[in-house]
Order: sequence, then structure tokens, then C-alpha cells
Amino acid sequence: MSYKTCPDWPELMQIAPDLQFKHMTVAEAQLPFDVLSRISHSSLGEIDICCDLEHHVYNATHTDAEVAAALTGTHWFEVHEWATSGPGAPSHAA
Repeated sequence: MSYKTCPDWPELMQIAPDLQFKHMTVAEAQLPFDVLSRISHSSLGEIDICCDLEHHVYNATHTDAEVAAALTGTHWFEVHEWATSGPGAPSHAA
């Protein structure tokens, strides 16, 4: 596995302090089949996603555009969505 901490981690900590974003390939992320079936790239080991796997949150800025589109409408959240209207939003915080 070649996980790398996102270089934008200081900015991401301002948005979502409880998450840890890593860069990895889509193959390493082991996304669900319904997401993978929407991606036309021939090699999932060559396209990137920036995400917190545990919380199912991705950073669209550092994620392949086709992957980000494939994640739309699934149980995954884009980081800004997560922080404003998803589980990370202040109204959802415990």
C-alpha cells in the first residue's frame, strides 16, 4: 500500500478536524462495485483518490474527476458536503 498524507492536511484540518486524508490509488481504496462500475479508466491502480477511508469522505480537489462523479449519490461524502450538511456538520456534532 502506498498511502500518503494529503499535502493539504492543514487546510483540511480546518474543515474536518476529525478526519485524516490520505492519497492512494482507487485500487488500494477498494471502493464498492457500484462505484467502480461507473469508472471507465482501464487501470484502477493508476488513478488517485484523496480520502478518509474510515469515514467515507473524499477530497474532490485531489481526486480523479471521474471517481468523484462516481461517488456522487453513494454513502461517500465530499469533504465540504461532510462538513456542512453531512455527519461533520455542526448540527450533527455530539
